[in-house]
Amino acid sequence: MRPKTETWGLLAEFDDPTSLIEAAEKTREAGYTRIDAFTPFPVEGLHEAIGFHHTKLPMIVLAGGILGFVTGFGMQYFATVIHYPLNIGGRPLNSWPAWIPISFELAILFAAFAAIFGMLALNRLPEPYHPVFNVGRFVLATRDQFFLSIEASDPKFRRDETRRFLEALRPLEVSDVPW
Repeated sequence: MRPKTETWGLLAEFDDPTSLIEAAEKTREAGYTRIDAFTPFPVEGLHEAIGFHHTKLPMIVLAGGILGFVTGFGMQYFATVIHYPLNIGGRPLNSWPAWIPISFELAILFAAFAAIFGMLALNRLPEPYHPVFNVGRFVLATRDQFFLSIEASDPKFRRDETRRFLEALRPLEVSDVPW
C-alpha cells in the first residue's frame, strides 16, 4: 500500500458528457483503476467507461435472505421442539411445513435490510465530506460541468505523469485535489 500523500488526487473538468466518456475510457485503457466521475445528471454508458461492471450487492442480499430464513426456521424450531413442546393431535414436534410462511417472511425482511444497508455501505454513504469539495470549480458539477478524478491511491498514479496524461485528454482544466 502506498503512503498517504498531501494530495488526494487529480480532477479533470469537461464541458460535455461525450468527452467525459471518451476520457474515462482512455483512462481505463491507460491502466488507472481508482477513477470516478461526477456529473450533473445521469450519463448513459459512464459506469462501463469507469469500470463499474459488477457489484457485490446481490450476494449481500442473498446472504441476508438466507440468514433471515435460517433465523425464522431456527426460532420456530426452538420454540416448538425444544423450549415448549406440545404434542397436539399426534403430529410431530418438528412440523416444518407450518414454519415455511414465517421463514419466508423473515427471509424477505432480512434481504430488504441487507439491500438497504449494503447499498449504503458500498456507496460509502452517508459521506458529508469528500476531498473534491476542496476544488473551487467543483460546484459546477451540479450545474453544467463534468469531472473525472484519479485518486492518488491508484497504483499507477504519479502526480506529474498523471497530470500530463489528463491534460492530453483536452479537459477545460486539471486541478490538484488536496485533502
